[in-house]
Amino acid sequence: MTRQRWKTTWIALLLTVMSAFNIVPLLWMAVNSFKSEQEYALHPVGLPKQWIIDNFKKAWEIAHLGTYFWNSIFVTLASVALTVFLGALASYFLSRFEFRGRKWVYGSFMLGMVIPIHATLIPIFLLMQKIGLLDTRMSLILPYTAFHLSITVFILVGFMSTFPRDIEESAVMDGSGIFRIFWSIILPMTRPAIATVVILNFIYNWNEFLFALVLINDSALKTLPLGLANFAGKETTNQTLQMAALTMALVPIVLFYLALQKQLVQGMTAGAVKG
Repeated sequence: MTRQRWKTTWIALLLTVMSAFNIVPLLWMAVNSFKSEQEYALHPVGLPKQWIIDNFKKAWEIAHLGTYFWNSIFVTLASVALTVFLGALASYFLSRFEFRGRKWVYGSFMLGMVIPIHATLIPIFLLMQKIGLLDTRMSLILPYTAFHLSITVFILVGFMSTFPRDIEESAVMDGSGIFRIFWSIILPMTRPAIATVVILNFIYNWNEFLFALVLINDSALKTLPLGLANFAGKETTNQTLQMAALTMALVPIVLFYLALQKQLVQGMTAGAVKG
């Protein structure tokens, strides 16, 4: 018992240190976003003597964050919804049915996990240019969806494969069809795993920069990472405004994670028990 307690203590300590390495820089950025530029230069560490809320208002107006926020929200949510819908359907058939070529189909999804995403940037640019989707939101939604289908299918297939067959057999005896079973039984049971892939996809799509930089030129369609990069280039001397803009960009990710953390924890716990 003592040995187990020591092991638990060391694991908790290690996780605390790792969490601190990730959280402290974010807290430092958020705190300094409330300081004046002069106070930040004199006291970069510590709480501000006067909390300046106007930094956020100025950053929002100067950087035109409203437009960039809307573009990022639209592209991110559309990509996540499309990825999860297609990934869940594919995972359902791959995990619950036996058919010729099933292993090849599953292997093709897994192959996508080992292909460097940004190695496809030039071919995708040429393709979008040829089909007339360059400089549109669809030029981002389609690649984001395609790139994350592999990890989505990998996670959902592993989760759906643990469900007992008796559930579907009972539903079939009650007269339910394939898609009714999917929507009414399999999909609700998969919510913890879906929460996991939703969080992963949301964070990547929200922060993605390179594809947006190459495929989007219209300022009215640029996403938040592009807007923040342009803002940082213009306001190189005003670091507190930059921190205020970055803090506002971080808020949606934190809120999104907090909204789904219960489902995420349930998925991790269920996976540990079933394993």
